[in-house]
Amino acid sequence: MPTIEFTCPDGSRRTVEARPGASVMETAVKLGVPGIVGECGGGLSCATCHVFVDVDQIDLTGRATDFEEEMLEDAVTPPTELSRLSCQITMTDALDGLRVTIAKEQQ
Repeated sequence: MPTIEFTCPDGSRRTVEARPGASVMETAVKLGVPGIVGECGGGLSCATCHVFVDVDQIDLTGRATDFEEEMLEDAVTPPTELSRLSCQITMTDALDGLRVTIAKEQQ
């Protein structure tokens, strides 16, 4: 199973296994990773699963779509070029070892 390393808002790190086909947000919520709220359940209608993808991996996950960027504009933590909504990143074996930093404020 591919793994995801989360850097949590408090600076701690947590590595979890993700089911291929599951989103990063789904995985975080299911496994109790702190800081990912996922208020809309992955419907791309909030920004409570905002993460920053590691600079060396952003090309693997792809950049935010135009609609995703619109949602990120309403995020509490200002977005950067590395911002993604974790509900929009689907885990695959190619993303094994994905590193993301959870935005400090999600609500």
